Amino acid sequence: MRIRFYLICITTTLFSSIIYAQKPNQNTVIEYITYSNNKIVNADDPITLIANENNAFIARKKQLDIGLEKFPYEQTFIDYKNKELYSIAHLTKKNKIRMLLPESKQNFTLHSETKNILGYNCKKATISINSNTLTLWYTNELKAKGSPMSLGANLGLVLEVDRNGTYKTVANKIHKDLKINLYDYLKLEDSKLVDTKTYKTELWNSRFTTIKLFEEDLVNFSDSIIEKPNLMRFAKGTVLVTKVKIPALKPTDQLFINLTEQSNGDAYDRTGSVFLIPHYHEISFMDALEQGVGVLPIYQNQDSTEKFQGVIATNNYTPPIELMRFFTPFGVKGFNHIEVLDYKWQDKAYYRQEITEFQPLLSNSEWYVGVYIGNYDKGGHKISADITIHPGGNDVASKTTMMMPLFNTTNLMEMAGQNYPIMFASPNGLKITFTTTTDIKNAKLRYITTGHGGWENGDEFNPKINTITLDDNKALDYFPWRQDCGSYRDYNPASGNFETGLSSSDLSRSNWCPGTVTPPIWIPLGDIKKGTHTIEVKIPQGKREGNSFSYWNVSGVLFGE
Repeated sequence: MRIRFYLICITTTLFSSIIYAQKPNQNTVIEYITYSNNKIVNADDPITLIANENNAFIARKKQLDIGLEKFPYEQTFIDYKNKELYSIAHLTKKNKIRMLLPESKQNFTLHSETKNILGYNCKKATISINSNTLTLWYTNELKAKGSPMSLGANLGLVLEVDRNGTYKTVANKIHKDLKINLYDYLKLEDSKLVDTKTYKTELWNSRFTTIKLFEEDLVNFSDSIIEKPNLMRFAKGTVLVTKVKIPALKPTDQLFINLTEQSNGDAYDRTGSVFLIPHYHEISFMDALEQGVGVLPIYQNQDSTEKFQGVIATNNYTPPIELMRFFTPFGVKGFNHIEVLDYKWQDKAYYRQEITEFQPLLSNSEWYVGVYIGNYDKGGHKISADITIHPGGNDVASKTTMMMPLFNTTNLMEMAGQNYPIMFASPNGLKITFTTTTDIKNAKLRYITTGHGGWENGDEFNPKINTITLDDNKALDYFPWRQDCGSYRDYNPASGNFETGLSSSDLSRSNWCPGTVTPPIWIPLGDIKKGTHTIEVKIPQGKREGNSFSYWNVSGVLFGE
């Protein structure tokens, strides 16, 4: 009666979509439980193997239960008679592809040891793959062949796979009386047969959501009009802006920003930034892009005559929110014709950074997203960028939330007259007064800083301490400095070479390297009470030498619980 009851369940629930053949095969059904360090990790979704002498089918239980399947997912089908092994990818409910896997040689070592699993006498086989030792226990007492992972499927019926003694997949249930034709059930002809590269690419891309920002777009210094839907060009073409809609996000979604860059004529290392344009108040940075920097509020130190447009938050303005700071290398792609020793230059620079901390802000919203690369070259740089949303991460974003953007001194509109951020020449540095309407627990400042001044005594090549205070209490003293720039030499074909045996791209710099991202640091500020507070950033900026000067691009966003 137990077998009959199981067969009713499996044919009505797991295989409700099966079309029975006139002569169904006799199949054995095995469920496998997986253990990691002796703890069960798949109790609610065991691996299921349906096997006979001619075929084997490997899936997860929830993939077979109508309504419980979670797309995308993969299954495996083996045809022993025709020596064919298929991977089947269910990308969506209506989109299914498959690839034919090449026959692989599995050189097992067979042993004389035996053990009993679920009443069946099993033999031992071992194999080493990618520095992992796998031990398989298989039986030949059933008229079926298969394995929970296709490995060892030709040995017989594999009932246990042990990887390195810490990860085990073990048969938990065996039923022998399922009569179906696997070809009729799988309907392989309903899936599109594709080559390996297409299969892996489509499967990979289906695992996450991609929101396109820019694609093969020029960031250059030119008045040329480029007609492209949803693409806006400002500051002589050195700032690109697009408008995107972000879908509703789950608390466990992880967000990444991705950008690629190639030189289209500019050979130099340039500051780049990807940013959001808030529109919380009557004035926004978008107004400045459209109307000119004159609409932005002015920041000025008491002991200086220098004026800086739109760098701090005020009662009626919020500065751009920097998602990612990056730096172009010296001429990747555009100058790959330069021959230096035996270097093989990269085709493009790749930048990728997690921005999950902004998930609550971005969820179910529309934003203007901008990218800036400072340059005075008509060819400029070619970029592509997107945001990817990946499910199944930790619930991190809900534990901390962006409270307010406080400052961003990067002169994104440099080519439209926005002043360089040289305010740190004043002992007062940068001072921001802000008001919170509620208490903030465990406040943190997301801080990005890079120093510039490209000559021997400039701040670019000299470590300078950054001091951050909250309400006159020091929060951090920090020396921003990168010493790993030489790791990226093969992205920098146009980098100048010196008699010392070094190249310019090798040199250590104030928190940046040509061809890399500068990640934010997180500065703990403690609990902040409701009311008005002041954050100060002080940096001992170097003095001018003739026409050369130093400056600091810093951005800060306040987070808290």
